Amino acid sequence: MQSPFNQELEDRLVRYAAIDSQSDENSTSTPSTEIQFDMLRLLETELNALGAADVQLTDYGAVLATIPGTVEGPTVGLLAHVDTAPQFNATGVKPRVIKGYNGGDITFPDDPALVLSPEEHPYLAEKRGHDLITASGTTLLGADDKAGVAILMTLAHHLLDNPDVPRGPIRIAFTPDEEIGRGVDPQLAKDLAVDFAYTLDGGEVGEIEYESFSADRAVVTVEGVSIHPGLAKEKMVNAIHLAAKIIQTLPQATMTPEVTDAREGFIHATDMEGGSSEMTLKFILRDFELDGLEAKGALLRQVCAAVQASEPRASISCEITPQYRNMRYWLENDMTPVDLARDASRSLGIEPVSVPIRGGTDGSRLTEMGVPTPNIFTGMQCIHGPLEWISVQDMATATNLCLTLAQLAAKRT
Repeated sequence: MQSPFNQELEDRLVRYAAIDSQSDENSTSTPSTEIQFDMLRLLETELNALGAADVQLTDYGAVLATIPGTVEGPTVGLLAHVDTAPQFNATGVKPRVIKGYNGGDITFPDDPALVLSPEEHPYLAEKRGHDLITASGTTLLGADDKAGVAILMTLAHHLLDNPDVPRGPIRIAFTPDEEIGRGVDPQLAKDLAVDFAYTLDGGEVGEIEYESFSADRAVVTVEGVSIHPGLAKEKMVNAIHLAAKIIQTLPQATMTPEVTDAREGFIHATDMEGGSSEMTLKFILRDFELDGLEAKGALLRQVCAAVQASEPRASISCEITPQYRNMRYWLENDMTPVDLARDASRSLGIEPVSVPIRGGTDGSRLTEMGVPTPNIFTGMQCIHGPLEWISVQDMATATNLCLTLAQLAAKRT
């Protein structure tokens, strides 16, 4: 279980995870938060120090760099995102390393009631003897996707220090705002300039993913009629009540994240804000097939229309915008990058597993834009919450996979 990469991966993830780089869906800036530049500028500096070529921080907030090839071969892109999820506290992350995990329950110093149990998380039970990294109990860890960042920086360090390793040109990209669906600027595909790419943004060892949700975002605005409550009889229309009716009318028993899995899609209410005069509801719509996604949008509109009809004095609008599409629609036409990753995995004695991602990656958008980009495991687990953890040894396996991938790709001239 020892690898020459272990210590560097541990040091990098601990250092990167302590930097707050959470994205913000409500921001209109690019990146959505200024704090993401703390990570982006650090990576720009570190890539220059390692001797990478063509290092740049773009005006849309991506760091790009080249690891020069030593042989002819396709140009391969490797990507990770620097932002952490806005769903849970990411300020004041205190990463800790549990050396040689003993296989028992894991408790957290800043929240003694919080327990990470191998009985509830079977993958954890497989990691006895591994070195694990968690946060302290009151924040997420941010291994999604700073584990990917640490893996790619460790790989870059190794390749730049070992020019005898055969590989074609490799392009590294670190993107902002992936967690809010804005990580791929329209210019990125051209600036990346690769034949195909991979995101390092997956979970269990062996996962090579080429299918993701298709996704839309919906914003419902409910405008009521405001008047002094003492004078409100037969005049006030309370937007809060109508917003609650919309939520209650949607099929909560069959179509929310809490009750769906595998290939089932959902309608997920993410935000509700406002007051009695006006309410804003935000939803994300997810399905693996476009007709299923369209049906969910139609259902949401139908519910809004029904609630509107029940109270004509109100005004209810439903705006649905696309986010990303299932990358399978393009990758299934040319499985070369997927097959290459599978071959690399098997060469390390790991049988690859391809499961549909119940989410999306930057690869979803890049693939749609013409850059085939499947997703590769990092080892991250229990993401977006205080139980988040990762095995250093799993990260080392992902690093070895990328190294093997680069060598195999170089043979495909």
